[in-house]
Amino acid sequence: MNYRPRIHSSHRSRPPFRRGGPRRGTLVSPTHRHGGPRRQHLDISAFINKAVVVEETEQHFLPEHSFASFPIDERLKKNIISKGYSSPTPIQDRAIPHILQGKDVVGIANTGTGKTAAFLIPIINKILKNPRERVLIVVPTRELAIQINQEFVAFARHLQLFSVCCVGGTNISPQIRDLRRLNHFIIGTPGRLKDLINRQVLNLGATATVILDEADRMLDMGFIPDMRFIMARLPSIRQTLFFSATLSAEVKGIIHDFLREPVHISVTTRATADNIDQNIVRLKAGQEKLDALHDLLIRPGFQKVLIFGRTKYGVEKLAVNLAKRGFQADSIHGNKSQNQRLRSLGLFKDGRIQVLVATDVAARGLDIANVSHVINYDLPATYEDYVHRIGRTGRGTASGSALTFVE
Repeated sequence: MNYRPRIHSSHRSRPPFRRGGPRRGTLVSPTHRHGGPRRQHLDISAFINKAVVVEETEQHFLPEHSFASFPIDERLKKNIISKGYSSPTPIQDRAIPHILQGKDVVGIANTGTGKTAAFLIPIINKILKNPRERVLIVVPTRELAIQINQEFVAFARHLQLFSVCCVGGTNISPQIRDLRRLNHFIIGTPGRLKDLINRQVLNLGATATVILDEADRMLDMGFIPDMRFIMARLPSIRQTLFFSATLSAEVKGIIHDFLREPVHISVTTRATADNIDQNIVRLKAGQEKLDALHDLLIRPGFQKVLIFGRTKYGVEKLAVNLAKRGFQADSIHGNKSQNQRLRSLGLFKDGRIQVLVATDVAARGLDIANVSHVINYDLPATYEDYVHRIGRTGRGTASGSALTFVE
């Protein structure tokens, strides 16, 4: 027997945490996914927030610059226009001028704000001026590295600039072969970059620019030792760009160690975007969780749904069960090969499947257009994880919905 899940809503947000021990209605995350305890008392009210309707005149951002006014190569401007970029987002408007001046920059910005273009555009221009220089971009996940490389290829069209993507979980031999060729941009994950350095096939001596993207997540995933290993092998005279969604004490420590008199730019306004409608789904007594999810997915409007689970096994099992029920569903998680993950992601991006089930690590930083809903089938470990999960919907100015299951 199927039950109709109850969706609870509220017209105002509440603080995500309470001081002291857990109270009634408070959810406790028992462990850190990557080993070792990481506990946070998550108040379920943090998952309830109605999207804010703002008048267009208030919502409209007026940039100080235009892409045409930036002092960059005309060929690069043509590629920007061909990608459909009309005017800079806030992070692009504020960061690009400082990066063009060669300054170190710390950019704190919500997910989906256009930060990839904020660093790629000025750094591509920098390399066009001096093609002998090299750029290193360090990111936490394979998917984000591949995504940034795809963005680079589009911006660098017909500019005779080349890149190599060095990520774990794939055959290292083609990457070693590609590193022997001319590459202006090296984009990779910390573990694989360290491996390539130890094999003496990656020399960072000519690297004039290093970009650390989603640095808070690299810290969270335990990549700081690898990051320090890599940074120690870079020239002391360099330009360093640092992007993060949050600014914890640990992140501030990395900034102090890695950057030189950086310009700080923050365009965050709140933890979650105003245009994401956030609610919880509370199960009734005796109701099966999978049945409740089924009843949601058959509703109108649930056309492109990203579902988050806690474990690789659980994610795969859920995707299989949804497929058995007739849904077009697939999964991405660490037990899948890189080709399998890219195939599943491509099907979801192209709208050929309705549902993609993912773990936090696999979906970190993914930029997927028109995700109608994010569903937290399993609770996130921390509120920061929640913020990153639901940031996959409501990208830019689009509206989105986030639902969190509460048992």
